[in-house]
Amino acid sequence: MTGKIRIIGGQWRGRKLVVPERPGLRPTGDRVRETLFNWLQPNIVGARCLDLFAGTGALGLEAASRGASRVVLIERERALADTFRQVLQWPGGEVVEAVCGDALRWLENAGETFDVVFVDPPFGSGLQARALNALIESGVLGEMARVYVEQDVDEEVADVANFEPLRDKRLGRVRARLLQYIPPGSV
Repeated sequence: MTGKIRIIGGQWRGRKLVVPERPGLRPTGDRVRETLFNWLQPNIVGARCLDLFAGTGALGLEAASRGASRVVLIERERALADTFRQVLQWPGGEVVEAVCGDALRWLENAGETFDVVFVDPPFGSGLQARALNALIESGVLGEMARVYVEQDVDEEVADVANFEPLRDKRLGRVRARLLQYIPPGSV
């Protein structure tokens, strides 16, 4: 079985990406993406973006469509990661890199910094706090980086030092939060 996600803004607006259907796979909905990218509008053009638990790639591909200079999609499941190759054929698709692997392990050897990071692991996995801590420990967050965290409204909010909340909104069953990274020692 396959499904599709639709890019809602930017140069790829209206394009569809065919993705395999998987149990628990939950692409970020149009309404949530529209809210997020309204929040990120002044920060996305030219940004280096990391989509840690890419799944369908909806967040990272939306960023690429809206002018990000580099987007790295990390997805553990090979069948999902392979779908991102479709994007390389799209105009501007060369800014996208797909990596099949464990997101937290990948951070250990990333070797580059990012301006915007999307943290949207499977709901109920408890990975939000672990991912935020791993982002700090790995050194991948650029100065003043923005980190988007998505989770089910019933999940405990991961409060981690070095992040200042900028936005927090409930959209149906989704809690969407935008955080700003505050480097240690800069407060």
